[in-house]
Amino acid sequence: MKVEFRPGAAADAQSTGQAWRDGPYNRSSSLAGAVVAMALLSGCASAPLTRGGSLASYDNLTQSDGLLAKSLVRVNKDEVLAAKTVRIVPTTFSQAASPTLSQEQRSLVANAINRSICMGLSERLQVVGSDQPADLTAHALVTQAAPTDEVAAGASKVVGILPTALGAGVPVPVPRLPIGLGSLTVEAEVRDPASRQQAATVWARGANSFTNSPMVSSAADAYDLAASFSDDFSKLVVTGATPFGKAPELPSFDKIGATLGGKPKYAACEAFGRSPGLVGMAAGRLGLPPEWSDKAPATAGQ
Repeated sequence: MKVEFRPGAAADAQSTGQAWRDGPYNRSSSLAGAVVAMALLSGCASAPLTRGGSLASYDNLTQSDGLLAKSLVRVNKDEVLAAKTVRIVPTTFSQAASPTLSQEQRSLVANAINRSICMGLSERLQVVGSDQPADLTAHALVTQAAPTDEVAAGASKVVGILPTALGAGVPVPVPRLPIGLGSLTVEAEVRDPASRQQAATVWARGANSFTNSPMVSSAADAYDLAASFSDDFSKLVVTGATPFGKAPELPSFDKIGATLGGKPKYAACEAFGRSPGLVGMAAGRLGLPPEWSDKAPATAGQ
């Protein structure tokens, strides 16, 4: 068989491919993505990128935003990827982060961050006890936690069950009322044994009407968003790159088990207690306060 190459064939193929990329299919996909983004953002609380002064440096932080989260990030990729062990200093709240939350609620949110960071960093690093030497030391500070309006959350839950109560044959998703939504802002970093910053972020995200289920607690959205922050921060450290703009990856079986309330991969994570797992998920679906299903250990950050 003889194969001939026409000089214009590559150009024709390239123009055809370009036409496909610029054609109706791609425009429709872009339009659909824009519509989804607008829908999410229209029912989303705002969250400021508040700095708390806990980072070793704020120099060279660059903007890196996701669909819902805003962030400033910095990472020394080679140094972070060379690390094998990490220890976690318990998360704390800044003095002015959220004066309306009780001490119990602050501890709950802080511990949710600790536990989720521990699970996330365990995907690549060995987590050791706080009194053990490690290649990296991680710490987070909550700089802003806008409270959830409990009345609005309760109303959203009532509105959400109306289709079922009225005899709808199939489940009908009802967006949460876009009022009284909470938010969370956290800054975090990892330092090496010489206390040099190797990765850092200032992260902010508001709850939205579509992905954050209403729970009747002023700490509900901050508690819910704690896992989102921890996931993004952990990916920054585990991969040495921004967590945004990438296809999602499946978590390990260890992480799935720990998320469902099982034993964490490393014993050091037991310091932050076990996830409420299925009990917590069920409580959240019912709109119950997270304080009812999750209890922070006495050593949790304040």
